[in-house]
Amino acid sequence: MSAITENQEKCGWIKFSENKLISLEKKIFEVLQTAYKGWHVLIDHKPNVKAKIWTIAMNTESKNTPLVLLHGFGAGVGFWCLNLDSLAANRPVYAIDILGRFGRSSRPEFSNDGLEAEQEFIESIEKWRKEVKLEQFILLGHSLGGYLATSYTISYPNQVKHLILADPWGFVERPSDFNPPLWMKTLGIVLYPFTAFNPLATVRAAGPFGPWIVKKMRSDISHKYAGRLENHEIITDYIYQCNSQKPTGETAFHKMIKGFGWAKNPMLNRIHKLDNRVPITIMNGSHSWMDKTVGKKLREMRQNSYVRLEVIKDAGHHVHADNPESFNEIVVDVCNFAESNKSNVLVIPENESIQEEEQEVVTETQIATS
Repeated sequence: MSAITENQEKCGWIKFSENKLISLEKKIFEVLQTAYKGWHVLIDHKPNVKAKIWTIAMNTESKNTPLVLLHGFGAGVGFWCLNLDSLAANRPVYAIDILGRFGRSSRPEFSNDGLEAEQEFIESIEKWRKEVKLEQFILLGHSLGGYLATSYTISYPNQVKHLILADPWGFVERPSDFNPPLWMKTLGIVLYPFTAFNPLATVRAAGPFGPWIVKKMRSDISHKYAGRLENHEIITDYIYQCNSQKPTGETAFHKMIKGFGWAKNPMLNRIHKLDNRVPITIMNGSHSWMDKTVGKKLREMRQNSYVRLEVIKDAGHHVHADNPESFNEIVVDVCNFAESNKSNVLVIPENESIQEEEQEVVTETQIATS
C-alpha cells in the first residue's frame, strides 16, 4: 500500500472505492420490493478495446415490451430507486450506467471531437442492446440521458417503440442575446481552472473535501429521497463515488457543450432526422429550470407524428424523484399505450387534445448533477 493511500485512510478518505460504490448501490436498492439482477455487459468499444456496461434488470420474464432507462449527468442506476418497482410491475425494465460517465461502467477513452464522442455513446448503447438481445423497446432518458436517447433513436429508429424524454437537456440553441447573471459569471471565473477541463473536476480536485462539497452542493438531491430511504444522505455518498473515478465520459461530454452548459449540436436542429413513425412523450417538472418550450416546439416540428406533453406538478428537474408517483403513473400509461400499438405507425384523432400547463420559460443554464 502506498504512503498516499495510507494517509488517505488515516484521515478517513479514499478518492474512489469500487467496493464502497457497490455497497452504496445495494443499500439504495434495499427500498425495492421487486427482485432485480445486476451484471456487466461486455461490448467492443473500439477495435481491441473492451468495455463493460453495468446493467440492472427486473421482470425479464415478462413478454411485454421492455423499458430501457438512461440516467442524467453525474448520476447512475441508483437514481431510479423510487421508480423501478412501479415501472417493472408489468414489463421488463433495464437501467444502465452510461459508458464512460458515472456509476459502475467502464471508463474507456472517447474521441476529442464532440460529434464523434456523441456517436460513440450511441454505438455503445446499440452494442449493449445486441448483447442483451433486445429487439424493440421503449426508451426513456432523463436530462442528458434524454439527449442521448433522442440521438440513439435518430440512428436506430426501428429499435425504439416509444421515446420518453424526462426534462431533457441539450435541445435548444444558446440565445444570441443570452447574458448570464452576475453570480454565474463570478462562479465561472472562480471555477474556470477546473471546469475548463471537466464540469465535475472541482469535486475531484478538492481531495478529502470532495465528499463534503457534494453533500453541501447537492443536498437538494438527497432531500428528494428523504422519508423514502432509511438514510437519504447515502445519495450524496453515491454521487461522489460515481463521479470520483477517471472522468473519460465526462471529458467527452465537455466536448459536446459550449458556454454555460449549452449543447454544441442542439437536438431541435436535427429532430427532423428522427423517423416520423416514432412517437414521443416529453415530461417537464412544473418548477424545472429547463426550457419548457421544447415540447411545444417538438409538436410544431413533428405535426405528422405523435407528441404527448406532460407537466409534472410539484417537480423540478428531477421529475422522477420530486414526484415519483406522478412520474411512474405517466410512464406506465405511456408504456401501455405503446404496447397497444402493434407498430410505430400512429393515427392521431383530430379531436385529440393533451392538457398542457402554461409555464414560465426558463433557459438551460445549469450544468450540475442531473
